[in-house]
Amino acid sequence: MPDPLAPAFPPTEPIPVHRGSTSLRDSFASLQIRNYRRFQGSQLLAHTAGWMQRIATDWLVLELTGNIAAVGVTIFLQWGPMLLLGPYGGVIADRFSKRRLLIGVYTAFGLLSALLATLALTGVVELWHVYAISVVIGCVFVVESPARVVLVTEMVEPRLLQNAISLNASVFHFGGFIGPAVAGLIIAAAGSGWAIAVNAVAALVVVITLATLRSDELRIIPVQPRQSGQIRQALQYVRSKPTIFWPMILLMFVAVFGMSLPVILTGVADEVYDSGSTGYGLYTSLVAIGALTGALLSTRMRTLRLRTIIIAALVYGTLQALAGLAPVYGLFLPLLIGIGIARLIYAIMADSLVQLSCNPGIRGRVMSFYVIIMVGGQAIGGPLMGGLAEWLGPQTALIISGAVPAAAAIVIGVLIARSGALRLQVRLKRGESIVAIVGRSQITPPER
Repeated sequence: MPDPLAPAFPPTEPIPVHRGSTSLRDSFASLQIRNYRRFQGSQLLAHTAGWMQRIATDWLVLELTGNIAAVGVTIFLQWGPMLLLGPYGGVIADRFSKRRLLIGVYTAFGLLSALLATLALTGVVELWHVYAISVVIGCVFVVESPARVVLVTEMVEPRLLQNAISLNASVFHFGGFIGPAVAGLIIAAAGSGWAIAVNAVAALVVVITLATLRSDELRIIPVQPRQSGQIRQALQYVRSKPTIFWPMILLMFVAVFGMSLPVILTGVADEVYDSGSTGYGLYTSLVAIGALTGALLSTRMRTLRLRTIIIAALVYGTLQALAGLAPVYGLFLPLLIGIGIARLIYAIMADSLVQLSCNPGIRGRVMSFYVIIMVGGQAIGGPLMGGLAEWLGPQTALIISGAVPAAAAIVIGVLIARSGALRLQVRLKRGESIVAIVGRSQITPPER
């Protein structure tokens, strides 16, 4: 009897993403599915508005306290519940209807956002209000993320699954860049409360969209029966697959250090260039421009490999460190665009590789671990990088936030090469890759 958790793809081989033509139409092929197209439209709004609320909340705390470290605490409270409850969110996603779960989740998001926006707009908000609501939102998010990921696989036919996962990751990460940019503009023009209110409206749109999906066009994944050891089973599955395990290890460093960029940019805007919320909006807008470019480039990917994910993380970290070293404002700004491109390409490639390497029956639990690392890392990294920015200065914190992920990418690349009996080879022949990772038996001596 075959193992139900057997890998869908060989763990050490390239995973094809596009076959045949690579026209712009083929890059967005999964949007031809009505349910998927409508859902992703609502998700683009939801992710953008969700990040608007997170950034507006951070700025609200900065206004209330004047302390960057307090902003880091807010991020910890927003993401912290995932550290404790994340695996159970994945179990819930595998056991129940994903569509019904998400309707409940976004209803809760809308009510909580409306409450925080009302407190802010009426001027009665206090720090403990923000902290309490952030914790509850974090608890709701525990279920939302794995349920959303698995629902995507129920919307499209198998031949479009790779494209759908890539676009879903693009929407998620692109919203993470657009949201802060829009939030910066709204905060500067009208205040944090209105930026938070947008998320309440976005949540309502998602609920309506989910309720009106065509049920007969969904490919429902059978729910998993309740049994003991489901979390342990998922951990063993992750450890057994290099295409899942190593991206998660690398993500630990990227999430803790690299993804706290919004916290550091508040300090850069406030202390380094004295540009206030307007400058903060400009910085996040430039990163968003890079993100848009990265999202478009990601739809053209032909293969997913561990080595390309490692290289992407290395480039991303290096650019972020260089932004901290930038001697002049004119160099700092274009580097933000490069950061947006590199980070989104890295994030989408890593997200897609993990999902495509995972059996659907256990995908909710596996992706819950992935999200735990991503948001849990930000929960730890928020106060850590906020404290470093307060202690060492925003520019030094920015250097550290890029240098650590870049160093981690190099170390992990060496470990993978050694464990797979691989070597780095530089090829100078025309028509061949300049740099390749090959097996020992494939290494050719340099030409004399």
